[in-house]
Amino acid sequence: MDVPTADATPTRPLAMSDVAARAGVSHQTVSRVINRHPNVAVATRARVLAAIEELGYRPNGPARALATGSTRTIGLATANISQYGPAQTMVGLEHAAREAGYFLSVSVLDDTSARTLTEAIDRLAAQSLDAIIALGTHDEAVRALRQVHTAVPLIAVLAGADGHDPAVWVDQEAGAALATRHLLELGHRTVHHVAGPAGFVEAAARASSWRAELEAVGAPLPSVLRGDWGPASGHAAGRELVARRRGGEPVTAVFVANDQMAFGLLNAFHEAGLRVPDDVSVVGFDNVPEAPYSIPPLTTVRQDFAELGRRGVQLVLGLLGGEQARPRPVAPQLLVRATTAPPARGRGRGEG
Repeated sequence: MDVPTADATPTRPLAMSDVAARAGVSHQTVSRVINRHPNVAVATRARVLAAIEELGYRPNGPARALATGSTRTIGLATANISQYGPAQTMVGLEHAAREAGYFLSVSVLDDTSARTLTEAIDRLAAQSLDAIIALGTHDEAVRALRQVHTAVPLIAVLAGADGHDPAVWVDQEAGAALATRHLLELGHRTVHHVAGPAGFVEAAARASSWRAELEAVGAPLPSVLRGDWGPASGHAAGRELVARRRGGEPVTAVFVANDQMAFGLLNAFHEAGLRVPDDVSVVGFDNVPEAPYSIPPLTTVRQDFAELGRRGVQLVLGLLGGEQARPRPVAPQLLVRATTAPPARGRGRGEG
């Protein structure tokens, strides 16, 4: 049988049988390699992949979907991709899907309302996908996910343990506990908190854990300041804390619900003449790329978005294989840098 070559113009489209002939294997073996089946010898897999590369063969997607019942495509419904967390989660999911031989079809929402999310999931479900992943960061969206029913597996990411089941998530409570406990163990009498906006699952989880840590040791519970995840709101919160210090309130440690707000807070403290960490210690959340390069470098809580994406795709593949997976949350990590230190004796009341 004559096999078309990459240099010659074939008289017909390349077929899987051409790859099989070039590699000296069966049609079924080529199919197993293309679909990443594990039961293929390493040497055989390498020979088939070499034949695919030499011939320039590209599998026929629609034909493969008809033959296997799978489109090798996962849908993703997400909003707020301008924010670091959702954006990095999408990157992690795309990378993990690609590694598993899947394509990620993304639907970016204009807002986080239940109606918008439900409509996006309906649109994705109409595309004959193998599964759908939804990023549920807002309370309304999480509630909506509990009511959505699809013909394919639907999982949630970032919704937290009390959201849609099945789901994968970073343990927000554990991260906030790490931040608050770090400041208390340094010797600070209490820890102030700049929370994220109302209605966001992560903001509520971090604030709840901060409060629980203070209550566990009997520390005073300061009133919460609230931002919108952006640096301008962190700057405003910083100015409010400066005013509280000038009014006599002992403000020596602050846990900020994300790094962007923490950067604004640091700027406000600098403008007021407060030294970090000599006068006030600060901890952020997320570990954005700029965190090690702020002045001083920011102590923060790292979320492993690559691992979150890997577990999300792993959960999808398990469900497609008929498994009843119960994934554990991704553990956060405290990265101690230069914005935290023990409180200076006699400071925290009226300076600045």
